Amino acid sequence: MLAACATTSQRTSHETPPPAEIAPAVESAAEQKPSQTRVMIDSATSMIGQPYRFGGSQPGGFDCSGLVFYAAANAGVRVPRTAAEQLEVGLKVERAELQAGDLVFMHLSGKELHVAIALDRQLFVHAPSHGGRVRVDSLLAQPYADGFIAARRVVSFPAPH
Repeated sequence: MLAACATTSQRTSHETPPPAEIAPAVESAAEQKPSQTRVMIDSATSMIGQPYRFGGSQPGGFDCSGLVFYAAANAGVRVPRTAAEQLEVGLKVERAELQAGDLVFMHLSGKELHVAIALDRQLFVHAPSHGGRVRVDSLLAQPYADGFIAARRVVSFPAPH
């Protein structure tokens, strides 16, 4: 059984970019999508600074899959509660095709499986680890660049007319 989002702390020196740097990337990607994506992203990013809490899925404390569960539920998107289960839902997405709202999965040192929400093709919001806080990081930075294993699209999009 995978111990998703609940193992040894991973310390990094990455700081969350100021909201002014996050907003343009998120807005440009989300403007073209249904409101579910916008609500999911807004729900997740509004939790920036909340503490990591094993098993947490509401304001006051989140683990990685709990943040995804919370943000998706606020957007009316049903996803399972654990990262391992979340890895099995939605449509597979190639890394180069990431869009705002996609779930990003990683293997990180000290964790079996980690999940985050893409803000664009590079940035993602997540609840990193014990002692950490919900924040934004980049898929170009370590350990995330090497840890990426999969992405899934869980927000449904209507067919073009």
